[in-house]
Amino acid sequence: MSVHFLLDGDLVEIANVDPTATLLDHLRYTMRRTGTKEGCAEGDCGACTVLVGDLEGDTIQWRAVNACILFLPMLDGRALLTVESLAPDGALNPLQACMAANGSSQCGFCTPGFVMSLYGRCVGASGHDLPVADVLAGNLCRCTGYGPILAAGDATGPLERDDSATVAVLKALRDKPAASGHHGDRRWFAPRSSAALADLLADYRDARMVAGATDVGLWVTKGLRSIDTLIFLGDIAELQAIDESPAGVRLGAGVRYADAHAAFARLHPDLGELTRRIGGLQVRNAGTVGGNIANGSPIGDGPPAFIALGAELTLRSRDGRRTMTLEDYFLDYGKQDRRPWEFVESLWIPRPGPDAIIHIAKLSRRFDSDISAVCGAIHLTVDEGMISAARIAFGGMAATPRRAPLCEAALVGQPFTLATMEQAAAALRADYAPLSDVRGSAAYRLDAAANLLLRLWHREQGQAVSVLSLDAVHG
Repeated sequence: MSVHFLLDGDLVEIANVDPTATLLDHLRYTMRRTGTKEGCAEGDCGACTVLVGDLEGDTIQWRAVNACILFLPMLDGRALLTVESLAPDGALNPLQACMAANGSSQCGFCTPGFVMSLYGRCVGASGHDLPVADVLAGNLCRCTGYGPILAAGDATGPLERDDSATVAVLKALRDKPAASGHHGDRRWFAPRSSAALADLLADYRDARMVAGATDVGLWVTKGLRSIDTLIFLGDIAELQAIDESPAGVRLGAGVRYADAHAAFARLHPDLGELTRRIGGLQVRNAGTVGGNIANGSPIGDGPPAFIALGAELTLRSRDGRRTMTLEDYFLDYGKQDRRPWEFVESLWIPRPGPDAIIHIAKLSRRFDSDISAVCGAIHLTVDEGMISAARIAFGGMAATPRRAPLCEAALVGQPFTLATMEQAAAALRADYAPLSDVRGSAAYRLDAAANLLLRLWHREQGQAVSVLSLDAVHG
């Protein structure tokens, strides 16, 4: 079966698709749309930013994504805009004209990516309500010309788009059967329901599930890995549901971090702030909550916070469902409690109670769009000055994201005082034996994790506390 998508409103059909062929390579080498640049090939620099549109009712919801790690089958049934789409007759659109007049382009290599990110903001794409600096956090300028670029973004207001014709075609494409295909001995599927996904996994137990490809994409572009069977999850509406209630939030595993941001911020502001710093906007527009959990990375930003908040995970297969606490899912480095025929279906996060004191922090060398050296989450229940419950979890400190039992034991039943927090900080040092790597030494990680406990206490006393990246700490 062919992949079908709309480019500038025109239908594109690609037969015999290599399931791990990237959109960037197809644009540059097949379609000769060379305005989209290859920089890092790992979703970090934003030079390859394009807009992908999903049909939502009678409108198109655009989102900026990195073409370098987007596999072609993930475009099926969607719309696409590249930098060439903005000036089809050769006349610059208002955003491009503003950037030219403002001197916002130097060498020009990164400019198309900046233009596409800002254009998404102008047309109401996902993340359009963020400040310009947040929208551009996933775009790097190697000439350090950020000032004029930010100014151009601030100076350009909303732009109108007429997507009515695109909506009509996408509605027709939605009526075609679920997409699938093969390329030689390699095959791919794009099911449209959780039940269909469960059936596929029962039949193809070696299949690799792909939601946003923010991790798997690098296996291909950097690791040069070949994957025989892929199942793309972007067409399963059930996995993209968010259900908020007074008791908590349930998220389908396919919910993108950009779409989860508001619900997370309502659970606790620190969780919203953590979500804002998970990659750049392009990464949050692709990466999913379930994918971040399923791959089991010890430095994934979401799991430590979810564990500290008492999250539960639901797995599904053709045989039924299993629910477990999230910390029980992570067994060891690269090993999770998920059978080959199961998939992560949803995540349940209880809403913190009125007596909860919560601190969630990410420490990294760059403030924006960087991998954590330490990601910590502290969740205390304090009643009349006494700590009655404690859940402490860290990422980047062990082979898996996990809790700190000795630290928790030092807190429960004790008064919420600086002396108690100092004792807990000392106990925490025996909970973990972190490694040293390019993001931070073992000694730094232990010091930083312990200091987060002290920072929480000082913050609760109304004292000003710093929010520093490692660059600022290392001076």
